[in-house]
Amino acid sequence: MRILVVEDTEDLADAIVHRLRKLGYAVDWAPTGDEAEELLRQEAYQLVLLDIMLPGVDGQTLLNRLRQRRDVTPVLVMTARSQVNVRVDLLDLGADDFIVKPFDLRELEARCRALLRRSHGLASSRTQFGNLVFDAAAKKVLIDARPVDLGGREFRLLELFLSNLNTVLSKEDLMDRLFSLDQPTALNAIELYVSRLRRKLEGASVEIRTVRGLGYVAEVCAEG
Repeated sequence: MRILVVEDTEDLADAIVHRLRKLGYAVDWAPTGDEAEELLRQEAYQLVLLDIMLPGVDGQTLLNRLRQRRDVTPVLVMTARSQVNVRVDLLDLGADDFIVKPFDLRELEARCRALLRRSHGLASSRTQFGNLVFDAAAKKVLIDARPVDLGGREFRLLELFLSNLNTVLSKEDLMDRLFSLDQPTALNAIELYVSRLRRKLEGASVEIRTVRGLGYVAEVCAEG
């Protein structure tokens, strides 16, 4: 999942980016509204974490422009302004959720999970696919009730496949969602991660198939 953090306070931005990358998310950072606007026009994100008080274009203007061009990317507003009328205005403007500074990074994680889950039509963090259980909150995967040891990026790769069942995902799609702009990588890295994930999912009801010339597709089999 690709996330854009728009925050001008470098220490806070570093903490957020480090925390989310450790969880396997691809995260880009924009310290100004102008830089964020350029990235949002050029790149595809699954979530935006948006500060309101920014140099240049402020967060409220950025959010308004995003919605005016019918961009429905979920936006989580990070603000030090806790007044009810401010929060109401932001929600009416198109924000999907907000968190008041200072905040606990664990709460930020949970709100990110909720917005990403909602955008993929999942009702709960814990979802079962045949004999495979995927728990985004606990960061666990079970096959026949046995835990599967996945690295952070393998976990996010599986999450991508499960969120897009029966949909072909190209290597470029997967690379864009798994790696940040400052983490250049080759397409064969995707092949390596998919190969590792397949080995670890042996015996699972979820199968990742190669679609020659197009990419990969995940399907739930009748039997694991």
